[in-house]
Amino acid sequence: MNNPENPQGRKVAIDIGKANIFAIVLMVVSAVVLFIPFTLLWGKPTADILGTTTEWMIAAVAAVVGIVVHELIHGATWACYAKNGWKSISFGVMWKMLTPYCHCSEPMHIPGYMMGAMMPCIVLGIIPSIVALCIGSLPLLVWGIFFISAAAGDIWMSWLLTKENPKSLVLDHPSEAGFYVFDEEIDNNERSLRV
Repeated sequence: MNNPENPQGRKVAIDIGKANIFAIVLMVVSAVVLFIPFTLLWGKPTADILGTTTEWMIAAVAAVVGIVVHELIHGATWACYAKNGWKSISFGVMWKMLTPYCHCSEPMHIPGYMMGAMMPCIVLGIIPSIVALCIGSLPLLVWGIFFISAAAGDIWMSWLLTKENPKSLVLDHPSEAGFYVFDEEIDNNERSLRV
């Protein structure tokens, strides 16, 4: 196996600045897509729908905690697909962009990597948004929209991976928002990587 810090696979990376712009666009689109059914279901905002100051405070604190939980969800999901589990998972912050990250130092098949990339968006963004539509909670809906947009980089990377062979291996980049792709061949029941 190649050294994870200097692999010989094909590098695919996204620009963090562009990812942040994409996050803003995603937030606006998510807000429009979700506020329309919310308004149709619940009508004009009432005191119950708008939420109390306490509910908004809880949502704000939960959003800060949710940023950490977002990365933990990446790690927990990738650990399920990585041969060495949690031993392959590490966490940190890209201080230049104030962006927390989770890194898996072990290659995995693309579907497993994509599952780990998208799980925070599903758990923290999509599910709370659906619940908010069902119960008529504006603070929860805003919280869900925030975490859908917080997953912009993950969505972008997953979209890039849809263009790859799902049997290929992907290795998370150790210091950038991106990954290395290795085309995989199975020969004599042994896994070999072909650059």
